[in-house]
Amino acid sequence: MSAERLWRICRVWMSRSRFEKALLILFVLTLPFIHARVRGDGIGYYAYLRSPLIDHNLCFATDWKDPSQELLSVYLNGHIYPNPITKTGHLPNFYTVGPAILWSPFVVAAHLSVLGADRLGFRIAPDGHSWPYIDALSGATVLYGFLGLYFSFQLTKNYVEEKWAFWATLGIWFASSLPVYMYLDPSWSHALSAFCVSWFLWYWHRTRVDRTRKQWLALGLLSGLMANVFPGNCFFILAPVLEYIPAYREAWRAFPHKPQHLRRNLQSLCVFAAGAFVAFLPTLIAHQIVFGSPLSVGIYGDVPWNWKSPAFRAVLFSASHGLFVYTPILLLAVIGLLALWRTAPKLGIACVIIAGGFYSLISLYPWWGGAFSFGNRFFVSLTPLFVLGLAAAFSRVARFWGSSKMAARRIVPITMLFILWNLGLIYQWSTDLMPNRGQVYWSEVLYNQFRVVPQQILSDLSAKVQPHL
Repeated sequence: MSAERLWRICRVWMSRSRFEKALLILFVLTLPFIHARVRGDGIGYYAYLRSPLIDHNLCFATDWKDPSQELLSVYLNGHIYPNPITKTGHLPNFYTVGPAILWSPFVVAAHLSVLGADRLGFRIAPDGHSWPYIDALSGATVLYGFLGLYFSFQLTKNYVEEKWAFWATLGIWFASSLPVYMYLDPSWSHALSAFCVSWFLWYWHRTRVDRTRKQWLALGLLSGLMANVFPGNCFFILAPVLEYIPAYREAWRAFPHKPQHLRRNLQSLCVFAAGAFVAFLPTLIAHQIVFGSPLSVGIYGDVPWNWKSPAFRAVLFSASHGLFVYTPILLLAVIGLLALWRTAPKLGIACVIIAGGFYSLISLYPWWGGAFSFGNRFFVSLTPLFVLGLAAAFSRVARFWGSSKMAARRIVPITMLFILWNLGLIYQWSTDLMPNRGQVYWSEVLYNQFRVVPQQILSDLSAKVQPHL
């Protein structure tokens, strides 16, 4: 690295605020906690990358150890639903394509490195399953998850003091379900979802004043990307739609005198739609190959949804996967969104509508609890909204506690308590002290949290330290 380039990096680093520096330092410090692995749903997500890269097809024959058990039947609410070989002769991989798109630069680089190492005499299997591939995928997920938090922080500090944006980002980072899907299960799609929607919302906000056609195109491409990762992320498209409707109405009224305004609005909409369609093409092409139809949704169209009895209450308060039961800090974040509605009406209304639509979708979804899930993993997609809401709640409450220092002395310890509580639950979940599916008995969870977890963590640390003494 040249001295000039090093100096530029140093200048960029010095120009960052202390809160930005703290986030970057925390990101580096958390890297040793990555569990590099592909398991469960992650096998399906990764198969859309590994199969074409290694096997040069989308047959997925070498992705699952036992495809007949993993893919060809689906268990839901006590019933087994058949998921047969598709009409094109492919295994029915009904997972999304988006994660493969985001992982591809890192995994392809790992593959090229493995091929190069093989020529040098190193024995590393170029099969997509060896450690360089899994490490690359896992590292990419953690990086994307952090970037999602960083975009959320940058957006939030436009509306509250930077320190409240920082503590809200920290709270959602470590007191929600996000750390499980950043560090423990990086092959799942949820941290990537948080990245995509945060990037989309940040870019929408950044370009909201007199957006050019190129920016509309970029916004469309981002919307297609986040839909590739998780279709429910499409609710975030409501942000530009809610912004577009008043502008279109005004242009329509002015049409007799200024027809160019209406023409420009319609052109912007077409450019946005074209960008979204182009970005979503990988999903349509993959579904055409695998299922024989670009619009096929696989097993999702064959199992019954909760149309007659949406799980509105259970999604929030179920003992097994209730959003507020597992991650209570999110209750403060949701309340904070209502406060944001008052202080920043346009952004607040958009956030509340997006969150409400997403919540309704998950309530109708047949797997609303997420099966093998820590809390309700689907809501990781709302990470930027939760950061905004929690920061708005902190900012609102701080007004009643006098000086900013006095407010920080109370808000910071409360946030740390939420974080410690959540990390304890994650430890229970990851060590099977708490069941990851089925009924959860909170009397046992509470006992473990205060009596078992501290002792077991000390025992684990002691076991790791002793060999080095």
